[in-house]
Order: sequence, then C-alpha cells, then structure tokens
Amino acid sequence: MFSGIIAAVGRITHLTPREVGYRLTVDAGKLDIGEVQLGDSIAHNGVCLTVVAREGSQFMVDVSPETLSCTVGLDAPGPVNLEKALRLNDVIGGHLVSGHVDGVGEVLRFDPVGDNRLLEIRAPKDIAKFIARKGSITVNGTSLTTNDVNGTDFTINLIPHTLENTTLQYLQAGSRVNLEIDLLARYCERLLSADKAD
Repeated sequence: MFSGIIAAVGRITHLTPREVGYRLTVDAGKLDIGEVQLGDSIAHNGVCLTVVAREGSQFMVDVSPETLSCTVGLDAPGPVNLEKALRLNDVIGGHLVSGHVDGVGEVLRFDPVGDNRLLEIRAPKDIAKFIARKGSITVNGTSLTTNDVNGTDFTINLIPHTLENTTLQYLQAGSRVNLEIDLLARYCERLLSADKAD
C-alpha cells in the first residue's frame, strides 16, 4: 500500500530480457534504500514492483508481460516516480494507493497557468465512471485531486512543488500515463454490483 506522495525521481538504467518479461535496474536517485530488503515493494510510476536485488544505490525489479501490457513507462530507460510501501505509522499525505494500475490515460493538454500547469487527461471509458470532481486520482503514482470531470476527460491543477519533484514535469499532449482510481470508488462499485446480482 502507498500514499501517492512521490519520495524521489529515479531512473530505469537497464532492461535485461528474461525468459518472461524483463529485469529492470533502477537508480534510486534521492530515494533512501538503505533499509530496503529483498521482497520489499516499491511503486514505479504507480506500479507496485518487488525488489529482487540491490547493489549500492541501485536495485532490481522484475516486470511481467502482463504488467507491461497494461502500463506505460516501464519498457525503456528513463525517469520514474518512486515511492516505498507505507508502514503502519506513516502519515498518509495523499490517499490510499494500491499500486495496481487500472488503465492508461492520454494527456490532452498540459498548459501553463501562471507557474502552475493545467493537466487534462482522457481516461479509458471503463474507468471514467470512477473519477469524480474534487476526488482523488493517481497519475503515474502521484496522488492528485481532480478539478473538473467531463465524460472521460478530467483536469488537474499541478503546483510547482509537484512539477519539480515528479516526472509529471515531462508530460506533453499525447503522453500516456498510468491511472489508478480511488480505492473507495472501486469498492463502492463492487458492493452496488453485487447487490444487483442477487
């Protein structure tokens, strides 16, 4: 479980093909991995992956074809948002995030508004119903609040701190992003659909 508060921007430096999928080598950047153990979970652009090896300031994770087929940003070297899994006594500064991507969205706009940015994203139709005005959404692992929602499209205001401390600063129209809907919306939908099935 995560909070969507990005701890550091790291970098995928190498992809090593495996019999199935890839092993990624990740430079942790400013992320403190001194206490990270094999088997620990770290979110990479919102995708929960398991640490399988460590060497100095780098660690390795394995990525399956299934994960690669339903996410973006893990199939080539480049920057990634990193967050270690929550501990029970951690402050949840964002919202509860599982690290399981629900769909890939497309950036429609990334426009300057003063020193902020207006980010507009088109969500896949099957998850759009879970995105609510002034609700929580995770974009590339970052916990954000929606401004407006119009069908499958929604907008977010990005403040300078978020831009400076995440990979969201590199977005542009046409970029694809990992989206995770709010856990509460997912469970509410399941409860309602289970009642209808009876």
